[in-house]
Amino acid sequence: QAQLVQSGGGLVQPGGSLRLSCTASGITLDSYAIGWFRQAPGKEREGISCFTSNFATTYYADSVKGRFTVSRDSASNTVYLQMNSLQPDDTGVYYCAADRHSFLIRCNSRDWRSWGQGTQVTVSL
Repeated sequence: QAQLVQSGGGLVQPGGSLRLSCTASGITLDSYAIGWFRQAPGKEREGISCFTSNFATTYYADSVKGRFTVSRDSASNTVYLQMNSLQPDDTGVYYCAADRHSFLIRCNSRDWRSWGQGTQVTVSL
């Protein structure tokens, strides 16, 4: 059974950076598509970035393009979300997700079965 454990997050000032980690057990992330999602208070969970296992499809939401970058480290079975130039609108709970999607046509939270526990990111002075 897949287990995803997240780390990182916290409080950062506008313009700052954070890196979120998502480490898997029970599955090998090299073989899974990965999604990163965030949920702001009172809002639906939105797709930030989704990518297939071979990175043939990599999606970034318009709101984070050029600021957020996803990566994967096979040795540690971990995926990362590097977030730069953070703004108050980036505040929310961030989740990683994994599933066996061979291709992606969207980055929607309804399409994913294995989830991390979520981590809070707060961007504020």
